[in-house]
Amino acid sequence: MVRANGAVSLRELARVVQTSEVTVRRDVRALEAEGLLDRRHGGAVLPGGFTRESGFPQKSHLATAEKTAIADLAAGLVEEGEAIVVGAGTTTQELARRLARVPGLTVVTNSLLVAQALAHANRVEVVMTGGTLRGSNYALVGSGAEQSLQGLRVSRAFLSGSGLTAERGLSTSNMLSASVDRALVQAAAEVVVLADHTKLGSDTMFQTVPTDLITHLVTDEPAAHDDRAAAELQALADQGVRIAVAGGGAGAASSAAASAASAASAAADSGAGTRSGRREMPLPGQRRTQGQPLRALGEGAGERDRERDRDRARVADLRRR
Repeated sequence: MVRANGAVSLRELARVVQTSEVTVRRDVRALEAEGLLDRRHGGAVLPGGFTRESGFPQKSHLATAEKTAIADLAAGLVEEGEAIVVGAGTTTQELARRLARVPGLTVVTNSLLVAQALAHANRVEVVMTGGTLRGSNYALVGSGAEQSLQGLRVSRAFLSGSGLTAERGLSTSNMLSASVDRALVQAAAEVVVLADHTKLGSDTMFQTVPTDLITHLVTDEPAAHDDRAAAELQALADQGVRIAVAGGGAGAASSAAASAASAASAAADSGAGTRSGRREMPLPGQRRTQGQPLRALGEGAGERDRERDRDRARVADLRRR
């Protein structure tokens, strides 16, 4: 499966071979010892350092349930009448299918698949970039795509990628795709990264969004006892990324926040000298002064602080479990 897809998740392996993730994890360690694959947080990839990019047919069958849950949660961040950009990828394609129900929305994209998902939405305007078609992921790339994004200003960018680490942020394996993704980021006031658990801890060649520019991360819950994935989420939260975990349930998240509120507050206080739970991102061509407010999904500063504490508590609860 790794040879065919380039990467595979432990959950997918356990489902295919009808055994537990504990058994799969042990076997993956043995295969890694033989040099047949490299382990990654929540999964495995082909050996050889940086993760290579899989083609669209392979990606579309990887972690499908997780991508669906992530798309459902991310769609809740989009408001009626907004203008957003949506990058290429199988997870963003799932998001686009849900955005078709948001009235008055304007979506700028370089993805033919995203545009196709929104083609018949009556009250959604789709704006395509220019560029050269990259057949492996049905995306428009190159100077034409980048130039068409110059001067554009939208509220949010929704992006996916091949890997996500707290150290480097979001990355991808293709230089042309990375360049367009960076242009999409420059057009947005906030950046929302959609990444399932197989991407956590994976590092690929070209950085697209450094960690300090990621506003939100929407992901799925790591596998039980996956300490490395939980540690990566904790490191991202410590750097101010607001984390939403699909599949955990709002009630579970609230319970986790309540049980660890004091610990989260202490962690937040200790990190107050570095970054707040929500960064202030300038629009293209602008610099925000310290303390200048950024529209915060309808929340005030106090609510943002509480959200940050809940994010930290949720991650801490995941690590304990």
